[in-house]
Amino acid sequence: MYSQILKEIILDIKHNKVAKKEFVDFCCTHYADNDTQSNKIRDFERLYEHHSPIWWYTKEPFIYAILNKALRTQEIDVIIKMGFFIQDLHRQIEQLHKEANQTSKMIIYRGQGMSNDDFEKIKKSEGGLLSFNNFLSTSIDQDVSYSFAESAGDNPQLIGILFQIEIDPLISTVSFASLDNTSQYSDSEKEILFSMHTVFRIGKIKKIKDRLWQVNLTLTNDNDQQLKQLTDHIRKEHQQKNGWHRMAVLMTTMGKFNKALEIFNLIREKSSTANSNEQFVIDSAIYHDIAVAYRGIGDNPNALAYFQKTLEIQRKFLPHNHPELITTYNNIGSINDIMGNYSIALSYYQMALEIQKTFFPTDDPSLAITYGNIGAVHNSMGNYPAALSYYKQTLKIEHKSLPANHPNLAATYEQIGSIYGYMGDYSTALSYHKKGLEIQQKTLPPDHPNLATTYKNMGEGYRMLGDSSTALSYYEKTLDIELKSLQPSHPSIANTYSCIAAIYHMLQNYPIALSYYEKALGIKQRSFPSDHPSIAKTYSEIGSLHESIEDYSTALSYYEKALKIEQKSLPFNHPSLAYNYNKIGSVYDSMNNYPSALSYYRKALDIQQKSLPPNHADLANTYNNIALIYQSTDNYSTALSYYQKTLEMKETSHPYNQSLIATAYNNIGEMHRSKGDYLTALSYYEKTLSIWQKFLPPNHTSLAILNANMAMAFKGLCQYKEAIKHAEQAVNITRCNYGLRHSRTMAYQKLLDDLQRNE
Repeated sequence: MYSQILKEIILDIKHNKVAKKEFVDFCCTHYADNDTQSNKIRDFERLYEHHSPIWWYTKEPFIYAILNKALRTQEIDVIIKMGFFIQDLHRQIEQLHKEANQTSKMIIYRGQGMSNDDFEKIKKSEGGLLSFNNFLSTSIDQDVSYSFAESAGDNPQLIGILFQIEIDPLISTVSFASLDNTSQYSDSEKEILFSMHTVFRIGKIKKIKDRLWQVNLTLTNDNDQQLKQLTDHIRKEHQQKNGWHRMAVLMTTMGKFNKALEIFNLIREKSSTANSNEQFVIDSAIYHDIAVAYRGIGDNPNALAYFQKTLEIQRKFLPHNHPELITTYNNIGSINDIMGNYSIALSYYQMALEIQKTFFPTDDPSLAITYGNIGAVHNSMGNYPAALSYYKQTLKIEHKSLPANHPNLAATYEQIGSIYGYMGDYSTALSYHKKGLEIQQKTLPPDHPNLATTYKNMGEGYRMLGDSSTALSYYEKTLDIELKSLQPSHPSIANTYSCIAAIYHMLQNYPIALSYYEKALGIKQRSFPSDHPSIAKTYSEIGSLHESIEDYSTALSYYEKALKIEQKSLPFNHPSLAYNYNKIGSVYDSMNNYPSALSYYRKALDIQQKSLPPNHADLANTYNNIALIYQSTDNYSTALSYYQKTLEMKETSHPYNQSLIATAYNNIGEMHRSKGDYLTALSYYEKTLSIWQKFLPPNHTSLAILNANMAMAFKGLCQYKEAIKHAEQAVNITRCNYGLRHSRTMAYQKLLDDLQRNE
């Protein structure tokens, strides 16, 4: 899809002599240590106009090698530098195709090597489409192509492929040309050269011999209907822009934000300085698109500055309620949302919405954008039901107005998935993220930042469901894309570091977890004001890690730092405040300061009862925390009532999340063991064990804790044989995870030794 639009833009741009010099300079740098190639490159610069593009293409390996690799792998920098030559070569092929006036069907061939993975994809796509983005060399001579295919099979990492291609010129409008009399060499290979971006229908695939296959192709104008609709839609989105401006916007669409900014700088250097209304309109459009690119790389101050420049020009030349202001208001709102200025963001979104309701029907596509933006602010403010309502309005409009695989639909699925995640419905969240991922994998380049966001959301869903290994794999995919496509100080990278840290924290690898948290904090402190909620979040995460290693004073200091920021920057009933109240309560609980712990837990509960759905997982966790305090102060009946509330909530609203239910069973079991009711305790422990054995790996640390609890319950019943069996399990698991000298391993070993002495 993008290669087709890129081709159209390249063929539309007007190139000057400077374009050739820039390509020559690039090649000279590339071959700086090769005098022979450098001399050939200078010959190309000096004599280019003396020969045809095909002559140069067939003569100089540095041209066709660099060109086709760039087109195949979508190296945008090189494609842009070679734009003038691509245009000239395509035009010559097109001209020769017209002059040949071929009307009869013909069979041509291509022999090449292909990796096993790529060949498997072709075998699975029989009857589907195959696109070649590069200029494609073929031959009328089957023997020539066969020899290429056969020799490729000598490489153990490749499969030899002989493509047999049927062409019907009356059906296909694709340009191709015979190289007779145009090549630098006598055309002993009887070569037919296709222009870039040719599409074929895959026919029969048959084995010729070991490591050599024949694949039948038919040249076609057909295209995947959904992909064609999406390509047409994106083409229309860019149609009002010309030349390099259109190229820059395409780079932004593809996630190549820095390349887009480079092109915009070139445009501004060449633009007119005339103080005309027409130039102001052009400047306004360019400023807007520059701002979008800055937003893409996370440079929010520059993005806001350019959006404000756009608005300044528009207010000078347009009525106060002109529809063109809608996009600018939405964009300024989005930057303020990112920067934590939620009330300012909402005010801009409301200005956009007022204009839209005046001029447009209720299902106009532009309303989808504004509803989505308002949803995003409510999301940031923790008002999840309102956010979900606005996102679903967006989705309803997009289903009517966009192709089924448009990236905007994927983004909305992602946003809805995130909201369900925040509301504790992780299974539904993952289902929406998977819908988004399915679209993105079909329509976006593999290193697009939006894919990184989706991978991150998938990781979060699996983390909350307790699948740490799958979660970590998605987070690492996210980081790999972000480090390639974003600036090192981009807030998204900080967020990914925090996600990876959380997994290592879960796995109790505290030094690695802390290193990732500190990386995240460093980026946020460079990117945000000191009182930004995102910094508070990382303080809380670091506090939680120190709590895990029983460094309570340090943990408390980080939680209090976080709370101070959030009390200043968030609404008084934001769920993040409840989270920090819970964490501070947890530290006081660990320090045996039960009155202070209960006070903070009740503050958390008060906020959650006002801001969260009645069966939210966070609310259940707070009930569980309160139960722990009552249990620690020997108020067993009150503790049990809170544990029962926790269990009822988890069974009602999270039946799919068996891990949460198992934790509730375990806590109730602990309650009964504390009271000396060992039989009831064991019945709950058995329920816990039954679930965890299905969902957790056999050496998971939670199973060690559970086995130790069961050992102590059996000890209370004087059933030492069963107690020893479970104590041994606890020791083996902790030894596997932490080693012999870890405090928990030694504690379980002491329990085992005591049981064996009493047996």
